[in-house]
Amino acid sequence: MSQPIFRRSLLAMTIASVMAMPAYAQQEQANEDEMQGLERIEVTARRKTESLQEVPVSVSSFGAGDLEEIGVEDITELQQRIPNATIQVSRGTNSTLTAYIRGVGQQDPLWGFEPGVGVYIDDVYIARPQGAVLEVFDIERIEVLRGPQGTLYGKNTIGGALKYVTKELTGYNELSVQGAIGSYNQRDLKISGQTALSDNFFVGGAIASLQRDGFGTYLNTGDENYNKDLLTYRLSAKWLINENMDLKFSYDNTEDESNSKGAHRLLTSTVTGQEPLDNVYDSNTAMPVDNLVETEGWSLVYNWDINAEWGFKSVTAGREGYTNTNIDFNATGEPIFMVPAIYEDEQFTQEFQVNYSNNDNFDFVGGVYFYDGEACGVFGTVLPMYLAALGGVTVDNGGCVQTDSFAVFGQGNYQMTDDLTLTVGGRYTKDEKEADVFRYTYLGVHYVNTAPVDSFGDPFAVNSEFTTKADWSRFSPHVALNYKVSDDVMVYGSYSNGFKSGGVDMRGDQSLNPTINEPYDPEIVDTVEFGVKSELLDGRMRLNSAIFYSDYQDMQVTVQRVVPAGISSQVLNAGESTVKGFEVESVFAATDTLNFTAMLGYIDAEFDSVVYEEPATGETTDVTDAWSFQNTPELTYSIGFNQTFETEMGQIVWSANYAYRDDVQMFEAPSPLDQEGYGLLNTSVVWYSNGGNWTVGLHGKNLTDEEYRVGGYNFGPTFGDDAVVGYYGDPRTVSLAVGYKF
Repeated sequence: MSQPIFRRSLLAMTIASVMAMPAYAQQEQANEDEMQGLERIEVTARRKTESLQEVPVSVSSFGAGDLEEIGVEDITELQQRIPNATIQVSRGTNSTLTAYIRGVGQQDPLWGFEPGVGVYIDDVYIARPQGAVLEVFDIERIEVLRGPQGTLYGKNTIGGALKYVTKELTGYNELSVQGAIGSYNQRDLKISGQTALSDNFFVGGAIASLQRDGFGTYLNTGDENYNKDLLTYRLSAKWLINENMDLKFSYDNTEDESNSKGAHRLLTSTVTGQEPLDNVYDSNTAMPVDNLVETEGWSLVYNWDINAEWGFKSVTAGREGYTNTNIDFNATGEPIFMVPAIYEDEQFTQEFQVNYSNNDNFDFVGGVYFYDGEACGVFGTVLPMYLAALGGVTVDNGGCVQTDSFAVFGQGNYQMTDDLTLTVGGRYTKDEKEADVFRYTYLGVHYVNTAPVDSFGDPFAVNSEFTTKADWSRFSPHVALNYKVSDDVMVYGSYSNGFKSGGVDMRGDQSLNPTINEPYDPEIVDTVEFGVKSELLDGRMRLNSAIFYSDYQDMQVTVQRVVPAGISSQVLNAGESTVKGFEVESVFAATDTLNFTAMLGYIDAEFDSVVYEEPATGETTDVTDAWSFQNTPELTYSIGFNQTFETEMGQIVWSANYAYRDDVQMFEAPSPLDQEGYGLLNTSVVWYSNGGNWTVGLHGKNLTDEEYRVGGYNFGPTFGDDAVVGYYGDPRTVSLAVGYKF
């Protein structure tokens, strides 16, 4: 065993030991106090409700109460509490999601590219990352599944799946109001509630207005940078048709009008002489800061309990998204490298499920799934005015991708003995894509306030104009064996396969790469995992761990380079890779009022073979030793506690955690944007009134005001200047939230 792996394994065992040692010291006192165990956590990781400790899958679950207690505002904050995960806001955006689990994710949020971590709102798959930075309000829980989930969740879940489960309609009269104020003039208001219009018809709704001034400023215009201006709401209705059938309708809508996000230059501009600014949240821009992201979706879920053994479920859903934004790559205030962009997407999905359970030794879930989606976009690369006598050059790039997908799946669990259970499943998927791509060069500025000018005239040059089709099919098997060593300890081993759909490079420039119209292939991941799930010390300590080994084939890597004729883009299927590591999650109830939590993840991800071919010359270069995995820190860990104090006026809960992430490489090749390891310290104090009606929470995040990059662009000498710019996570913030439940 190598020294680095040994040290991290030793660290894992040390943390587990530290968590366990207080238990023995507290054992005698625990018996006297008749301490209670940890609460049971239920998840739906296998499309049915089960205890977290009974599922042979690596999964983290966060309930609504837990999230409220620590003041989580959106799903990206979960990154601090999940091993081997990256869940962040994408570069240059406010609400586009970058998600990686165990080294697998989506490098490029451009339309036409597929995610590696599937995001679900209830049972509905969200195909695009735009608008997928989901705000946390009116929810039941959030589950994060690690490893390929291809059998039950389909393609594009080869890294894992994130399930956002909204609050269920119960028919009880409920109304909750919460307001928050905080740093940078934060002003939030959340209202949710539900009621019964009759004995069998329930309705509910929730709305959130989230406002905040910018962390910085566009110095040359005075506009706010990194501000927040978002309105989101959700409506739902449930009809209990009879004692065996129910029908639920849901609708959600989000409108984000936060300013476009300005970058921080890492190098001095050779054109303007501008040096890197002292405040990484300040910037300059030669573009309007207008930005709009709109998403909406609806779903209709029908459940029928046919009899005591059989059930049927239908999930019908549709979603749409629209983005209109600006990205100034140069960030100097001079019009050197500007990119206005418009994205649009829509999808329709239909899933039919059947489930069977004989309440003895066998259960099964299976069904069919249909997906019909179209993603379109156009962006203009507006280049310096001195490149043409008519006042600049604009390169228009755009097109649409139509995707049709069909899948049939099934998974069964057979209890071979009282303690030994075998799980076998599989999914067959047929994926079809048709892409239309264009790339035109115009003399002059072809955009006004980010909208393309249709009457501008004919293009000066046609770089690309093609239509291409492709289809792929894949069978994704899964097998697991779990054994109950005792009532409180379960061990398991599993094999899972998944694939991420292939596609077409929507930035394709045939004038630079004549074969760019040829689709790139899917990614394939085969993972073997062994794990232990245990509840120790009379249920006061939960200790779950897993080790995994993944064979990662044909990783899709987008390579963009500045060439004399523009920017050359190419998507590579980057050979073979190996990913291995381990994860530990633990919670320990030291007393009835004091809990400790710990999380540890270690990952060793490396390319085994990558040969890169230059499009223009056909020359090949072996970059196996030069490349590394992006967005994949080798080590992640978090330690924390929560202490409850009982008072005459109610209950006070004090919690804190420290989360560390190791060095992160932003791209496959090293760059000035790579982020060194850093840690974030957070704390919260929440008061709950005796009747449970009032809550007051004080939340402090990133208390040490750590400065850390979460993304960027790395273009060297580009049109007379460089474009090496970064985007950063939130600085230190403090907020006060007051809520009342009627």
